[in-house]
Amino acid sequence: MDKTQILAALKELRETSPKRNFKQSLDIILNLRGLDLKKPEHQVNMFVALPYGTGKKISVCAFVDSDMEPRAKEACDEAITLEQFERFKLKSVVKKLAAKYDVFIAQASIMPKVATVFGRYLGPRGKMPNPKMGGVLAPNANLKQLCAGLQKTVYLVTKNEPTVKCRIGNEDSKDEEIAENVMAVYSSVVSKLPNDVENVKSTMIKLTMGPAFSIGAVEKDKKERGSKGKSKHKLALLNQKEPKEPNEPKEKKVSETEEKKASKKEESKSKQDKQ
Repeated sequence: MDKTQILAALKELRETSPKRNFKQSLDIILNLRGLDLKKPEHQVNMFVALPYGTGKKISVCAFVDSDMEPRAKEACDEAITLEQFERFKLKSVVKKLAAKYDVFIAQASIMPKVATVFGRYLGPRGKMPNPKMGGVLAPNANLKQLCAGLQKTVYLVTKNEPTVKCRIGNEDSKDEEIAENVMAVYSSVVSKLPNDVENVKSTMIKLTMGPAFSIGAVEKDKKERGSKGKSKHKLALLNQKEPKEPNEPKEKKVSETEEKKASKKEESKSKQDKQ
C-alpha cells in the first residue's frame, strides 16, 4: 500500500460522505482472508502506537499504592489507592467506574487485588490493566510519558471475525496524518499475518455515519476505465471497413451486353450466307 492510494481514498471520502451535525470519527477496516481464527498464530491481538493521535482524548484511571499516588494524580485523570478499594464493594459503583474511563493502569504489586475487586467488570470490557500496552507499572514508571503514549495507542484484535477495526482520526484530522496512521495500522497487522499481504482482502476507511471507501479502488477504477477506453478505440479501428471500389458505370455494362449481341448476330448471318 502506498500513501498516494490512501490520499486518493480520503479525497473521495471527503467529497462524497454526507455531512452531520457532530464531529465524526474516522475508522480503518481491514478485511482479512485465508485465516483460521481458532489457531493462535492466525489471530491479531496487539496494541499499536500511532504516529498521530486519533482525535479523541483517552481518559486514564490508575490503581496505585500511596507512594505512587501523587505522581498518578498528576499524570492520570483519576488515581485510586489500595486503601480506597473499600468504596467499590457495590456492583453499581464498579460498573459506573468501568464505564467512566477508557483505559485502566495498575501498579504491579497490587495487581492481584485489582483483579479480585475489578476484574469481573473490567475484563469483559477489555479494560483490565494490560502489560502489552505498558499498563502494569513498575515502581519507577514514568506515568506522564505512559499517559501521553496512550493518547496515540490503538487496540487491534480479530475477535470472532476476520476483520480488524480501529479509530485513526476524525473528520478534522489532516490527510497526511491520517495516511501515516493508516500505514502504521496496516503494516502492524500485516506483520502478524501468516502470509503477509496475501491475507488482506481489502482495506477501507469510513466516517462514523458514512459509507466505506476501499483504499486502492480509486486508482484501480481509473486504470480500468483507461484500459476499457483503449480497448474500445482499438475495436473501433478494427471495425472500420476498407473503402469499397466504386462500381463500374451502368453504361459500360450496357455497352458490353450490346457488343455480345451484335457479335452473335454476325456469326449467325455468316452461317446463313455459307449455306
